[in-house]
Amino acid sequence: MEGLIGTGRTYDDFQRQIPEPVKPLFDKLRTYCLSLDEKVIEDVRMHRIVFCKTMSFRWFADLEPTQSSIIIKIQKERKLEPKILEITPEQELSEIESTLKDAFTTIR
Repeated sequence: MEGLIGTGRTYDDFQRQIPEPVKPLFDKLRTYCLSLDEKVIEDVRMHRIVFCKTMSFRWFADLEPTQSSIIIKIQKERKLEPKILEITPEQELSEIESTLKDAFTTIR
């Protein structure tokens, strides 16, 4: 489910600011997060996109593009600090996708 929550910005607006070298990687990660469930909520913010499990903002992934990488914060439990990863376009995504799926499944 693609939707607007807070800023009124759409992904089309946001993607114009993603540096070209990381745009394909960002799109892959975004598509993967949205594919986890039809109820995934995409919250487009000023410099990043947050993916939530429910309207009560149980977020599981926070993606922020940089010039040459993407910083991903992954949260499995609300009371623990999120895991922070930095990935580059050359990296294999299978392990990150598995971690994102686990976080989506675990977060309540």
